[in-house]
Amino acid sequence: MKVVILAGGFGTRISEESHLRPKPMIEIGGKPILWHIMKEYSHYGFNEFIICAGYKQEVIKEYFANYYLHNCDVTFDFADNGKVEFHSQKAEPWKVTVVDTGYSTMTGGRIKRIREHVGNETFFMTYGDGVCDIDMNDLLKFHREHGKIATVTAILAGQRFGVFDIDRNDKSIVRDFREKASIDGARINGGYMVLEPGVFDYIEGDETFFEKEPMHNLVKDGQMAAYEYNGFWKCMDTARERDELSSVIETGRAPWIKW
Repeated sequence: MKVVILAGGFGTRISEESHLRPKPMIEIGGKPILWHIMKEYSHYGFNEFIICAGYKQEVIKEYFANYYLHNCDVTFDFADNGKVEFHSQKAEPWKVTVVDTGYSTMTGGRIKRIREHVGNETFFMTYGDGVCDIDMNDLLKFHREHGKIATVTAILAGQRFGVFDIDRNDKSIVRDFREKASIDGARINGGYMVLEPGVFDYIEGDETFFEKEPMHNLVKDGQMAAYEYNGFWKCMDTARERDELSSVIETGRAPWIKW
């Protein structure tokens, strides 16, 4: 089963770093946050990734092209025609497809552009700037049980993101979705979605924000369910949040690091 990760935005809230690299490549604990997200899925056996790149997409491609170089001891033998020998290879069981989904394409448009890579299969989808300790197999099980086109992880956090109105009497079906609001206790979109290929029909093109018309229409059609989650979740929008995540890693008790 494939995992789609949105990694093409500009990261303007953390511009002190994102002017050099896309936000998912900003490091926490010495590794890009994108790597941490991939390790989360890999821990549960999901190892095929489609990265929706855009802004500075070459940085992501170069990282994976040189993955051995970044993570292994290496000998360069210039006396033997520049022979390169890798030692103690730290290979991941990953298949990674990096797709240039456009410089200014919106989130929905990026998802639409990787349709041919997903095929007619259920797939995971998340953003490239947040980590959590969700059991991905449990999330997938929930999605398959309710049979809707979309499952979105609904978490409790400060009101900075779109919020859900959830029907608690009908398998946590989403009844409404709205943008930022100052409603205490409302659950927000934490990403970490499971989507059916039918979701592509809800996306018009490059200018479409997935969090607007597609999600609203999925709700209207009764095709979105909420996986309510109360565990650890944190996104990295600012330098302060980057530092907070790095500090959690330094304690040796980062909840999302299970590998």
